Amino acid sequence: MLDEIISTISANFYLRFLVRVLVILLIFAFLKKLSRLYLRKLSERIIKSREPTESKRSKRTRIVLLDNLISGILVILAVLLILAGIPQLKALSYSLLASAGIFAVIIGFATQKTLSNVISGIFLALYEPFRVGDKIRIFNEYGEIEDLTLRHTIVRTWDNKRIVIPNSVIDEKEIINYSIKEEKVMWTTNIGISYDSDIDKAKKIMIQQARKHPSNLIHTEKGAEYEPFVRVTECGDFSVNLRLYFWCEDAWVAWKMGYDLTESIKKEFDRKGIEIPFPYRTIVYKKDIERKKRRK
Repeated sequence: MLDEIISTISANFYLRFLVRVLVILLIFAFLKKLSRLYLRKLSERIIKSREPTESKRSKRTRIVLLDNLISGILVILAVLLILAGIPQLKALSYSLLASAGIFAVIIGFATQKTLSNVISGIFLALYEPFRVGDKIRIFNEYGEIEDLTLRHTIVRTWDNKRIVIPNSVIDEKEIINYSIKEEKVMWTTNIGISYDSDIDKAKKIMIQQARKHPSNLIHTEKGAEYEPFVRVTECGDFSVNLRLYFWCEDAWVAWKMGYDLTESIKKEFDRKGIEIPFPYRTIVYKKDIERKKRRK
């Protein structure tokens, strides 16, 4: 009889605890969805606004970080409330829910590396070396900042790969940000011609090809600073090396335009008789040298 009463009490306890867990999870899932919905609408409103692009990206970055911060706090609160349902851990959970209890839990359970990532993520959002949507180059990869969480940053590369970089790592790396202030870039394409070729004629062809390309900024932006130009960079062993400078709306467009120009310039050089050289070597056979000595 006593065993039956004990088993009934235990069953009721486990049932109440299970219901408690489900209710807490449902409430916090609803709060998380509600906060995310509000922040998403706020982000859409910012995107549609007439604010400068710089301001939009800064605000979107802070919204993304805030969303991740709220999610983390809600998870911690849910765990603590679930623990409060266990009598042996009730006192502990209530003490942790005190004013400084949440931070004590974070510091107690997080590793040093995790804390470093979290702190770096907060500083990245505050000081903004890059923002969500910025185009950057890091680890010799060109890509766009897709997400900034409390732990890591996600970069979507030009070939649609995702690089997940811990915040503490990216905070210490030198990056090239193509989106600070403006995304317009000056790009270059190098090509060599033979010493017998006409340099002025080659430079004229290169500039014409750059001007004709639809991605060149001179088609949309007015001003002498956007005009393509060519410089002789080196008189090498086999070639006179020329470098074409041109402007594009961003680095991704410039990268593709550079390849297009290399092809179109080569074809035009072939039509106009401009030679792209290859190494010349004179081979002397030892037997020939011996024959010449005998003749002498």
